[in-house]
Formats: sequence, structure tokens, C-alpha cells
Amino acid sequence: MRTRLLSVLAITALAAVVLVGLAAGASGSGPDDRSLSFKITIPSGVASAPLTGRAYVIVTRSDADEPRFQIDTTGVPFFGKDVSAVRPGVPFTLGSGPGVYGYPVTSLRQLPAGDYFVQAFFNVYTKFDRSDGSVVWLHLPGGDGQDPFTSPGNLYSAVKRVHLDPARAANVRLVLDQVIEPEDPVPPGGTSQQGNPPDSVHVKHLKIRSELLSAFWGRPIYIAANVLLPEGYEASADRYPVVYQHGHYPGPSPYSFREDLGNAFSKWWVKPDTPRMIVVTMRHENPYYDDSYAVNSANLGPYGDAITQELIPAIDATYRTVAERWGRTLTGGSTGGWEVLAQMIFYPQLYQGVWVFSPDPVDFRFHQLVNVYEDANAYFNQSEWVGVPRPASRSISGDTRLTMEQENHFELALGTSGRSGWGQWDIWQAVYGPQGADGYPAPIWDKQTGAIDHAVAEAWRPMDLRIRLQDDWATLGPQLAGRLHVFAGDDDNYFLNNAVELLEQYLLTTSGPAADADIQYGPNGGHSWRPYDTYTLLTNMYDAMHP
Repeated sequence: MRTRLLSVLAITALAAVVLVGLAAGASGSGPDDRSLSFKITIPSGVASAPLTGRAYVIVTRSDADEPRFQIDTTGVPFFGKDVSAVRPGVPFTLGSGPGVYGYPVTSLRQLPAGDYFVQAFFNVYTKFDRSDGSVVWLHLPGGDGQDPFTSPGNLYSAVKRVHLDPARAANVRLVLDQVIEPEDPVPPGGTSQQGNPPDSVHVKHLKIRSELLSAFWGRPIYIAANVLLPEGYEASADRYPVVYQHGHYPGPSPYSFREDLGNAFSKWWVKPDTPRMIVVTMRHENPYYDDSYAVNSANLGPYGDAITQELIPAIDATYRTVAERWGRTLTGGSTGGWEVLAQMIFYPQLYQGVWVFSPDPVDFRFHQLVNVYEDANAYFNQSEWVGVPRPASRSISGDTRLTMEQENHFELALGTSGRSGWGQWDIWQAVYGPQGADGYPAPIWDKQTGAIDHAVAEAWRPMDLRIRLQDDWATLGPQLAGRLHVFAGDDDNYFLNNAVELLEQYLLTTSGPAADADIQYGPNGGHSWRPYDTYTLLTNMYDAMHP
């Protein structure tokens, strides 16, 4: 998709045309236009009942890997369509008609004629009758971190090499005859939710059924933890302080610890002079994303309470932890940075301190580069005559890697109603905002045009961490003073340092008590910048944990 300079009038006209098209095909039904299309079938041996979900066709010139694994924001063309109650053995069509949206080209009509490798894929949705009265259809992941293209139960076809020409009517037949199996074996009576990784001497795994989340979603929902035990744990009767780390769906072993001591961290962990502590990483993939942001929200449910009232007590009951505030600290970066800062602010009585790296936007006046409260449009900086595309990410040198419009249109092709699964903008909308009238997250902006809905933006304020601190400092200040450690590169690839600076400006003004926050910036530092290595981080956190 080319970067464009559009006048405000041109943007408005384009939006009107696109919205009419989307409205006509919102349900995914309607006749195809008799041009290039794909006839897709789910065999009766693969499914025994009608399926609802989102169907895709992926198109690539490369056979280096399956087309489904080549999808990315800068990857190959793919086209998605919502389908409902698809009966096994009965074909459905994905073409250039209503309800089909693609990325980076929006329509099959825009695809250059040529030879391609094509593959069909089906992201299976589950019906949720939620306790708030809403009924929604979403994909329930199974230990895959909400990656639809590797998620158990989803369907895909064999790869077919074909000549495609949008100018000529053709029907390419694809059969969804392959089912993705869980990566980890599922024990009898168990579930693939949050995975089932095997235990080892130092790394244990705990999974629980959350009563709070199950009640909200109207079906069993699980959350889990990976627990790295210190050297000598089995031979000791000691209790150990705990470092809790949050972030995207993690690998099965904290800090990639290996029992064969095959990396530097593993060697350090078992050394005699390494501080003895427990490290825990959380697994809370959910129907919207690979993690929940560790807070209670209108669209995801009470994940904050489930983690603090159900999962942490289960960890304390299972392992010899120090089950007191002085024995718990938090750390995380990027998404995990926002999560741990939010956990510290929303549950200050639980944790001794927090170490935050490159957090997601902590002040929505800089939601990356968007001021959701005041800007008219998320995709463009607009003047009377020129709309300049707003970047979503940059290189350290300053080059734009992707624009806001491109990232959001990628998410729209992956899923309507905020159901992209992979989408960072979609999960922020789901976590921070209210439900819409249809039960799905209320859009913060029009996904096609970028026009911001300021009524929804105002409803985001309870999740604006700077506002939360400012409004509640009289209560929070005595519990947080001297316990906040925040780090960001001053050239963060996603512009996240801007919101950190706004947070710092507020914390410098606090009194009764003073915030005494440790905030550091890395000169020319990008999104991964931090002032010290993992060994120093864990040692500093251990030193902070004391009665």
C-alpha cells in the first residue's frame, strides 16, 4: 500500500465509498461478481456440525513456506470473509463480492495476473453467552498464544499452484481438509487452553480453572503460570521471594532456562552466588489476544482479579513462596511493561516494587502518536488541504516502517469487530474501552478512515495510567512512593517514550508523598533499550525484597 497525501475532502470521499461497500457486505453474504473467486469446502469427515468463523485465501509467489506462514504486515496478499453456520460438504465462495476484505490489496480485482501458490484457511469461532447478556463469536485459543494460523482446531487446505487473472472469470476449488493439532499433548479430561508443557527439575507449570473468568465468559476458562525454581529448591525447606513477569504469551520456561545449561542464563541461575528466588511468567491467552493485559475490562472480563485472587494464591499454595507483599516484585517490557505498571497501580498492596521497560502507552494523549482525546483522525495529521500519514513504527534512524492506516487495515483483513487476534490496536481497544451495542469492543476509531470517536475515547480514561495516578495519588502515593522504576529508549520504535515523559512530568509534581520514581531514558535507544542486563535486573529486584 503506497503512502498517500490526501486532502481532507479526498479522505472523506474515500471513506464514504468504502463504508457503503462494507455496509453492503457486513454479513459476508450476497452474490459474487462472477469474476475470479475461490470455491471452498469443509469435508464432512473434518467437521460434523456447521462452523462459524473467518475464512481466508492466502496468495503468494513463493513456495518457501506455506502461504499461511507468510502472512505479516509486510507479507503476502490475503483476503478474509466472515462466514456463519457453514455446513460440511457444502461449498462457500470467497471472491470480490460483498464482505471480503484483503491486505495489502483490498480486493482480488487488484491482484496482478500471474502464477501463484494459494491456500485456504478457516479460523473457527466459538459462541460465548456471557454473563453480561451479550452473545459473541470469537476464537478460543489452545496454547498457541492466539495465533490463528497455528491454533488447534483451525482448518487449512493443501497448497495449490494456479494461474490467477482477476480479469477472467474463474473458480478455484480449495478443500479445508487439514486440522491443526495441539502442540502439547492434552491429558485425558484436560484442555489445550494455555498449553500443557512438560515439567522439568527447575521449571514447573501450574494451570487452574478460573471461576471468575468462567462465570464471565459462560464456559470454562483457564489461566496458567510457568514457575522457575531456584537451584537447591528440592533439598531445602526455605521459602523464596518471587519475581512476577508479564508480557505476551510466553515460552514454557522463564528466561528460556534449559536443564542442560545450554545458555548463559541457565548457567547463571544455578551458580552458588546467584540470589535464590522464584521467577514466574503468566499464561493468559484469551478470545481476543495472546494476553489479557492483567486488568479487569468490559470486553475481556476480570483478568486482573483472576490473576491476583486465584492464580497467585494457587502459586503460593503449591510452591514455597514468600506470600507477603515484601516478597513479590513485578517486571515486564512493552505490553508486559504496561501490564506490570497497571498491576502495581490497581493492586498496590500486593507488590514490593515494579521494574517497567518500554511500556505500552501510559498516557493516552500519546497513544503511540495519537491523542485520543483531541485528535480528529488516528491515521492522518490533517490540515485544510493535506493529510499527512501518521507513522505507527519507525527505525532508530527515523524511517517510517509502517503507517497507522496500514497496521489497522491489516487487522481489519484478519478480523472484523476487533477480532484480528494478532492486532495490537484491536487488543488496546478491547482492554481499554467499553463494549459496543453488538457486544464487541466499541471502536475507538473508524477502522477504515481513522476518524476518532471521542465518546469512546472518554470511556478509556479509567485505563489511562497517568490519570489513575493523578486522580488517586492521595491513596496510591503512600503505597507507590519509591517503588516505581520505569525505563525507555528515547527513540522508541513505537514512540512509547512520549507517554513515559508525560507520566514523568506528573510524577515530578507529586507531594504527600513525593513519587521518588526512578525513570531513565536511553540516548538513541529503541524499543528494547534497558539500562542493565537480566542478571542485574533480577539481582536488583531480589535486593528490593525484604521485610
